[in-house]
Amino acid sequence: MPGGRLTQQERQQISLGLADGLAYAEIARRLERPTSTITREVMRNGGPTSYRSDLAHRATERRAHRRKQAVPRGPAHTPGRDDEAVREYEETFTTLLMQQGMPKMTARVLTCLFTSDAGSLTASDLVQRLEVSPASVSKSIAFLEEQGLIRRERDAGRRERYLVDDDVWYQSTIASARGTAQIAEVARQGVAVLGRESPAAARLENIARFSDFISESMLRAADQVRDILHTKPEAGGDAAGSAD
Repeated sequence: MPGGRLTQQERQQISLGLADGLAYAEIARRLERPTSTITREVMRNGGPTSYRSDLAHRATERRAHRRKQAVPRGPAHTPGRDDEAVREYEETFTTLLMQQGMPKMTARVLTCLFTSDAGSLTASDLVQRLEVSPASVSKSIAFLEEQGLIRRERDAGRRERYLVDDDVWYQSTIASARGTAQIAEVARQGVAVLGRESPAAARLENIARFSDFISESMLRAADQVRDILHTKPEAGGDAAGSAD
C-alpha cells in the first residue's frame, strides 16, 4: 500500500532501521514505500538522530485531527490541480531543502513562494498558508533575504511582498560558486602555514584545486544557461523543452 498512510508498525521499522544505520532508500525498499515517503517522515519528526516512532505516530494523528476540525485555510483551490497531490509535493520540496541544511520553517516559506503562481506573497499570505505566527515568517524571510533567495517590493496597496523572481536561482548559484571559491582561497592559505612538503598541505592544495575547478565551472555554466530561467511555457508546447 505505497499510497496509504504509514502505520505504527511501519514507523517502528523506520526507527529500527535508523538505529541500524540504514539509508532511507533501504528502509523504503524493506517497507515497499517510496524513498521520499521515508525521508519526509523522518525529517518532519525530529530527523535521523531524534526520530521516535511513538512520538511520530501521535504527531501524525494530531495533525490529521486538526485538519478535520479546522476551517479550511491556505490558498484557494486551483482548477485542474489535485489539492492533496500539491500538499504532498510541497512537503517533498520542503524536505529536500531541509536535507540541504535549510531550517524547517525557512524551507516551508521558500517552498510556498516557489509553488505560488505569482511567485510572490505577503507576510499575511504566508501566515495563513502555513498556519504559523508572524514572527516565524519574519525570521524566515530575514534569512532568505540574507542568502539572496528572495527580494522585497511594495505593491499598489503599499503592502510589502516577498518575491522569488526569474533570476533568483541564478543569483543563488553565483553565490554558491563564490563560496566554493572562498574555500579554495582559505585552503590554499593553509598550504604555506603547514609547510608545502607536509601531507596536510598536499591535502589542502588538492582541496583548493578541486574547489577552484568547481567554482569556475559553476560560474561558466550558470552564465551559459541563464536564459533558461526566463523561458515562458508555450501554450500546447512541450514543457520539457531542450536547453540546447
